[in-house]
Amino acid sequence: MKTLKSFIKKAAITLLSALLIVSLVNCSGGKKGKPVDENSEEALLDKEDLKQKVRDVVYPLPTAFEVTEMINKVEASYIIGLSNGPSNVDKYFTDKDQAINLGVYSADLSYASTYNMKQEVMNYMEASENLIVELGITGAFSVNFIDEVEANLDNKDKLVELITGSFYDTYEYLVKNNKEDLSLLVLAGTWIEGMYISCNISETVYNNPELVKVILHQKTSLNELVELLAPHNEHETIQSVLSDLKPIKDIYDNIDETGITESQLSGIIEQTSIVRNKIIL
Repeated sequence: MKTLKSFIKKAAITLLSALLIVSLVNCSGGKKGKPVDENSEEALLDKEDLKQKVRDVVYPLPTAFEVTEMINKVEASYIIGLSNGPSNVDKYFTDKDQAINLGVYSADLSYASTYNMKQEVMNYMEASENLIVELGITGAFSVNFIDEVEANLDNKDKLVELITGSFYDTYEYLVKNNKEDLSLLVLAGTWIEGMYISCNISETVYNNPELVKVILHQKTSLNELVELLAPHNEHETIQSVLSDLKPIKDIYDNIDETGITESQLSGIIEQTSIVRNKIIL
């Protein structure tokens, strides 16, 4: 059965695409009423832009896949032991710890999948499944989800599609079921772990301009995360996460147009490690 999210996305894309086509017809310098070829390069590019905008509404931050894919592109090697160990799942008893570490494991799962580390993918799938059961949100996934992941371990593109879709489904399910505070904790955990991996993928980050760009790129997503969290700071758990993120944001806020200094980068790396090590216990 198709999910509500899938229906909403397709309906929104169809509506927006139709509006776009009407706009192109009306604004065309050619003959009034001239039909627009929906398969033209211009129309296809605009449709992709619309799809991106619709997706941004469903899941308000870049997925961990997008972050780890950037790391992969700079040809950094996969580091075993860098991610949060799946065995740590037994440490998480409160809703806060379970939700934020579901986000952490989502980033770790993305990291392993991006590098096609099959056993690690299954280990993080199992850890994530345990937290999903504990949080009582199994309804966010199709009953065949894990089987589909196992069946596509050799198909990276399909695997990415499946796991990225699970991020959207989890976020939407939590929001729809009045668990927005948990959805925000999942987002925070995903961002923190993705940032931690970015900061520790190399011992000489500052000497790798591409890695520096990856870390600088996270300033925007951090600001978006803080904007999402701030209206909910009456919740003690959200307030705690905002407090933990503040030292990182303060450094980012002081980076000017001349570029990041080695001291600032070191500060971001250090503060990210402090936050990350705190949340994984």
